[in-house]
Amino acid sequence: MKIGLLGAGTVAQAFARHAIASGHEVVFSNSRGPETLQALVEQFGEKASAGTMEEAASLEVVLLAVPWKHVQSALQNISEWKNQILIDPTNPIDETGVVNLIGETSSQVVAGYAPGARLVKAMNANFMENFEKEPRVGQLRRVIFVSGDFKEAVGVVADLFESFGLAPILLGSLEKGGRMQQVGNTLAGHDFFIPWPAPRSYPQFNGEH
Repeated sequence: MKIGLLGAGTVAQAFARHAIASGHEVVFSNSRGPETLQALVEQFGEKASAGTMEEAASLEVVLLAVPWKHVQSALQNISEWKNQILIDPTNPIDETGVVNLIGETSSQVVAGYAPGARLVKAMNANFMENFEKEPRVGQLRRVIFVSGDFKEAVGVVADLFESFGLAPILLGSLEKGGRMQQVGNTLAGHDFFIPWPAPRSYPQFNGEH
């Protein structure tokens, strides 16, 4: 799979390392143009390339990897979203702290900036220093939570992270699952591991006991 990366910083690079190690290709992009990314691309090797943000966003699966303050402009500068799967690892944090979204989840806000995309929430509950590590520890795998309103898109993203060696747990909708994993809420910031004997048998968690 070739995956577009909107951004080229810490989150994009952490994702790219796992993706390339798992046999996927990535296209880095930023607001300054692909010519500014050549040194980075060389570091990642032949499975990495650089393109415009429009080119990266045209791929089937796209990772949003820009700071919260740039999310709106990055997404709204894409001329058209045509059913791409948009992975959203952002948290609503800026220089002042956690942004008050007045009852909405961050992914509901992000989805509103990218009409026509199928948004899937993932990675935001994991500290990048943990996400970057080896996903397997003995017979355990590091958990990654996945939420979304489009069943097929959620499945594609879960399969992608499973190919990295991670253990996807499905949390349901953007409104419910996205809220559980958003910064400051139940699941954010923890480094969970579970036994993972059977790939692609994804547990589901609804927050109820």
